[in-house]
Amino acid sequence: MFHIFRDRRVILLIIIVLVAGFTAVEFVGSGSRHPKPSEEIKKLKSVEIRDYQGKKLSSIDDFRENSIKGPQYINEKDYRLRVNGLVKKAQTYTYKEVLKDRKRYKKVVTLNCVEGWSVTVLWEGILVRDLIKEAGLRKKAKIIIFHAHDGYSTSFPLDYVMKNDIIMAYKMNDVTLPPERGFPFELVAEDKWGYKWIKWIEKIELSDNVDYRGYWEQRGYSNEGELDEKFFDRR
Repeated sequence: MFHIFRDRRVILLIIIVLVAGFTAVEFVGSGSRHPKPSEEIKKLKSVEIRDYQGKKLSSIDDFRENSIKGPQYINEKDYRLRVNGLVKKAQTYTYKEVLKDRKRYKKVVTLNCVEGWSVTVLWEGILVRDLIKEAGLRKKAKIIIFHAHDGYSTSFPLDYVMKNDIIMAYKMNDVTLPPERGFPFELVAEDKWGYKWIKWIEKIELSDNVDYRGYWEQRGYSNEGELDEKFFDRR
């Protein structure tokens, strides 16, 4: 009887070891098949919104391509924004530095093109005057000139950006600007014709040259670009 009892104990012990081993294998295996929640998170493409606070928005695809050299494709890592000219301390920023630790603003603004079409978009960006204040204005500065990656430029009286909430946008309809729409930054030139909405901004220059004329302004377009005035002003 003792031998039988001992054999049963041995058999029971073997069963316990086998079950424990099987359970351990299952536990490890389960861990490998089910990664931690943090490992499952993947960044997905942003989704464009088409309605904001009850207002219908245009689509990113509603814009027409009318830039002077076609869409510009700028590498974020290589990008630099310069703020110079009649400033106390010229500044140079990377893309991330432009957005870092600055207040960001959203507003719905309609862009009206001289070609006869318009789009209403939720723009998000930073105030241009915040960048200018960081550089420090010199008393002689009277105008602000924006320069684009493709050689395009346009200008405004200094008061236009200092006394109004003019933003330099990096998003539209909650989506980062695509290259075709002006990545990394487009000027939201409120109450101005579309040719004043410069894209692919690389330099903001403060100047006292009130006779400066940008790309289309040199070709007869109004330097003011006011919506309530004729846009063509050849004299």
